[in-house]
Amino acid sequence: MATTDPRRQALVDSLRSRYEEAEQQHDAEAKQALFKEAVYLGIQPEEFTQAR
Repeated sequence: MATTDPRRQALVDSLRSRYEEAEQQHDAEAKQALFKEAVYLGIQPEEFTQAR
């Protein structure tokens, strides 16, 4: 049974938003930084790089 943590969801939403912006700008360095941030936060990249 999965529970939804609002704080974690806010972090994923933030990462997703910033990842989409980096994709549009073709900014590989920004995407790499987001992946590092996600690892630090314990969030899998698939959670914010894949479409909902």
